[in-house]
Amino acid sequence: MEYKAFGRTGHTSSRVLFGAAALGKVSQKEADTTLSLLLDHGINHIDTARSYGDAELRIGPWMKDHRSTFFLASKTGMRTKKEALEELKQTLTRLRTDYLDLWQLHFLVAPDEWETAMGEGGALEAAIEAKEQGLVRFLGVTGHGVDAPSAHLKSLEVYDFDSVLLPYNYTMMQNPYYRKHVEKLLTVCREREVAVQTIKSLARGEIRDKEKIHATWYDPLTDEDSIQKAIHWVLSNEQVFLNSTGDIHILHLLLRAAQKLIIKPSDDEMEALVEKESITPLFT
Repeated sequence: MEYKAFGRTGHTSSRVLFGAAALGKVSQKEADTTLSLLLDHGINHIDTARSYGDAELRIGPWMKDHRSTFFLASKTGMRTKKEALEELKQTLTRLRTDYLDLWQLHFLVAPDEWETAMGEGGALEAAIEAKEQGLVRFLGVTGHGVDAPSAHLKSLEVYDFDSVLLPYNYTMMQNPYYRKHVEKLLTVCREREVAVQTIKSLARGEIRDKEKIHATWYDPLTDEDSIQKAIHWVLSNEQVFLNSTGDIHILHLLLRAAQKLIIKPSDDEMEALVEKESITPLFT
């Protein structure tokens, strides 16, 4: 597993971060098996959220013996200071820890929600207060959709966040509007040493089967060769981290691909993958 500095936090994180949305609806036994897999592959960074079902509850028991093993991140979707602080309290209790390494304002893209969170009495005030009290060490912001990069740029003008999180895969980066704003965001983050986390590396598109098979809300890649190409395309950008896909049954294939020598697939190879897997942009 490759490792790199997680922005300016002083922590050296595995290039693959464990996306704990995968634990939202699993048993503790399944979660503990997943922990073993993470440890075997050298994953030292967990990214979860209060809104990820039972994920925080499943991670909590791990902290007794492994708190120092992991850089532990969670998120709040609340927009007011009062609500966000209450959610942080719940998160710390559920995770059985006294502090978070990273607390993130989750899915902060919609203009009205952004104004509330960043304004007087908003979630940003909660984040700053929590940091001052030692409940969290670093602060970040996350987003989905084609407007996530521009929203993050706006957020970074208001507060010097330590990390951002956004969708990043070959198909989305073929959108000129999205690519333009992602590239601008990457430049700003590079200059300011802001860590860049990416999601949806294995997204094929919206769910196409009548019966939902995987834990993800979208249709993921499952073929091992396809997974490797998609993962290597993301990780070939040395600036970014890759948050693993939200299904524990795909995780071992993703980790196996990430531990191979990272060689960026050519555009022709990626176009062939798009055609083979009928990949469509998850966000437009």
